Amino acid sequence: MSATPLPSRRLFLGMAAAVPLSTTGVLTLGSKSASAATTSPFVMAYFTQSPRNLGTDYGLHLAVSTDALQWMPLNQNNPVVTPTAGDGGLRDPFILPKQDGTFVVMATNLKGTDWTKKTPYIHVWDSADLRSFDNYRLLKLHDMATHTWAPEAFWDPSRGQYALIYSAVNSSGHNVIMVNYTTDFQTVTAPQVFFDPGYDIIDGTLTKDVNGVNYLYYKGRNSLVGARSTSLAPGSFTQFTSGLAPQGGIEGPILAEASGTWYLWGDANALFYTWQTDDLSTGTWTATDRRVYTQPLNSKHADIKPIPQTVYDNMIAKWGRPAWNRLKSYNFPDRYWRQVDSLGRIDPYPFDPYTDSQWKLVPGLADSSGVSFQSVTQPTHYLRHSFYQLRLDANDGTTRFAQDATFHRTAGLADPSWSSFRSHSHPDRYIRHFNYGLRIDPISTATGRADATFSVWY
Repeated sequence: MSATPLPSRRLFLGMAAAVPLSTTGVLTLGSKSASAATTSPFVMAYFTQSPRNLGTDYGLHLAVSTDALQWMPLNQNNPVVTPTAGDGGLRDPFILPKQDGTFVVMATNLKGTDWTKKTPYIHVWDSADLRSFDNYRLLKLHDMATHTWAPEAFWDPSRGQYALIYSAVNSSGHNVIMVNYTTDFQTVTAPQVFFDPGYDIIDGTLTKDVNGVNYLYYKGRNSLVGARSTSLAPGSFTQFTSGLAPQGGIEGPILAEASGTWYLWGDANALFYTWQTDDLSTGTWTATDRRVYTQPLNSKHADIKPIPQTVYDNMIAKWGRPAWNRLKSYNFPDRYWRQVDSLGRIDPYPFDPYTDSQWKLVPGLADSSGVSFQSVTQPTHYLRHSFYQLRLDANDGTTRFAQDATFHRTAGLADPSWSSFRSHSHPDRYIRHFNYGLRIDPISTATGRADATFSVWY
């Protein structure tokens, strides 16, 4: 099912054509990093957007991960807090772990996609543990007749203050990265230009002190571009990469380091791409295999931060794990199980209705040691095979239906860390995709084993 995507700032800004993605290989995970490897869990902050707006929500959403690659949405992928002032919605949320171990959450003051809206304010919350969000306020950063997009912050030890950076159009007539300084996120110094390469840029994200160098990535000319400096001073950064982008462009860069590998994430209209490197100083990135990462459902313009194990554990205890799963194809990892007109198939993410891809894996209707796939939106309906095709049908209570809707989960036929599903009523057959349709077939070839292998995640 095709759908018209929501408007993007990259279209609004009228930037140049995307820089082609020149590297498509896959690095081995867990290789050496230029800085100390982060092994703590991670939190992702995001808002949600789907092609036909069915999954769009301008509140703060949170997901967690143990590897910064596979993300589990919290609170059933519902927002944990929503702005009550300003535009009444947020975009581009950001989490800052403060020097005292607490957190500040910031976000763009915009609900929707009207890129002409002007505001000097951002949303701000304080949080002790990412379970409660207190002291909500709008923070004014400037007096310019422009927007205030994608706020981020970092501690500048040379000043003894936090630097708060954001995108705005200044007297140059194009977007630059601005900066204010603060100690409390209640009052700020006068704004000044932090970085301006001479052309329109937005979405700055900064990583400090990697072997004495600070790295600033941003969206420029429809790609993710890097600059660097040995100082954190405004005006000190110099561009050193040409840019990365899939066809159609990308925005919202995130730099994250996990288990000795650096990752650069970007948002291509709610579809995240990820690249990786062993060494930030080279500016060279290799595309990460989509098999190893899964973004939260409908996530858009996110932020990633390491968090203590206790914070991770307490967030899950507070917000809960999803009551549903999504299943991703092994050999087409951009595609997920769904039903269309009651027929099971795999389709490229993202799509609407996104709920067509959410399943409850319940004890098998014919054998409780097996599994049945119950629809989240139609809980009386289950995936079953009929003439070897998978269909979503109402449970009629018969023994035949129960047998046809029961499968046995096994180690993945193409990768034992993934999963395959053997038919209960036809034990010589497994669920596989063929021409993107889901069916049950005997499996005897490498292609068949790959077609019959899936990840079960969220």
